[in-house]
Amino acid sequence: MRRHRFTQVDVFGARALAGNPLAVVHDAQTLDDARMAAFARWTNLSETTYLLPPTDARADYRVRIFTPGGELPFAGHPTLGSAAAWLAAGGVPKDGRVVVQQCGVGLVRVRRDGTRLAFAAPPLVRTGPLDDALLARIAGWLRVSRGDLVAHQHVDNGPGWVAVMLPSAAAVRALRPDFGGCDVKLGVVGPEAPGSETAFEVRAFFPGPNGMFEDPVTGSLNAGLAQWLTDAGLAPPRYVAAQGGALGRVGRVHVERDGDDVWIGGEAAVCIEGTVAL
Repeated sequence: MRRHRFTQVDVFGARALAGNPLAVVHDAQTLDDARMAAFARWTNLSETTYLLPPTDARADYRVRIFTPGGELPFAGHPTLGSAAAWLAAGGVPKDGRVVVQQCGVGLVRVRRDGTRLAFAAPPLVRTGPLDDALLARIAGWLRVSRGDLVAHQHVDNGPGWVAVMLPSAAAVRALRPDFGGCDVKLGVVGPEAPGSETAFEVRAFFPGPNGMFEDPVTGSLNAGLAQWLTDAGLAPPRYVAAQGGALGRVGRVHVERDGDDVWIGGEAAVCIEGTVAL
């Protein structure tokens, strides 16, 4: 066994311990796939990441992202949390203003945004409306009527997200789904009333090794939602989304559309530092 630097980061929280935790293993080039997968299962967090030397000269580091069920090509809160851990460990970006992360979908830029970090949303690999059969299944899983799904879209930036909009944020918060047989990664969004602290309420559901799982705060889903909603005129170019209330979290995702870029930002607080023997 070898000892590796280890960091645990809280991402997208409005305050400490209010967001989505991420485990980060540094200098992980001696670990094989089986060991990475085993440790991700052991942490039992939604994601565990492994920092590696980049293979693309433009990148500052390379990251591999594992859930307890397998590897992902991209995920949002692991992107911000990995960048925060890399910076806290003394990493210095080649471009002093922007960290460049290499991952399964390619290069992702991460910028410092005051006290926050923000990543540039990667291009969507699938867009377009959902078909009627899938919408009927989603309505059944969510225990709502088909008419309550007021808008819908594929918002896949690697993990495979599909998304539906309900009439209101209150309707999203009130959901008590029945996910028997669900086989998709599903995001649900609803608008808040004008003048509210946040513009949207978001919830994220996906199949896991022990059944359906709700994610506390989900960067990849919010990135896909932001691209869809701002393109469609359903959201302004700058807004804040809330997520995690159903799980006792206070997640806040800051969205900014700047030309062709959609930036997804949030706090990333290092909570645990030490070593892990793997």
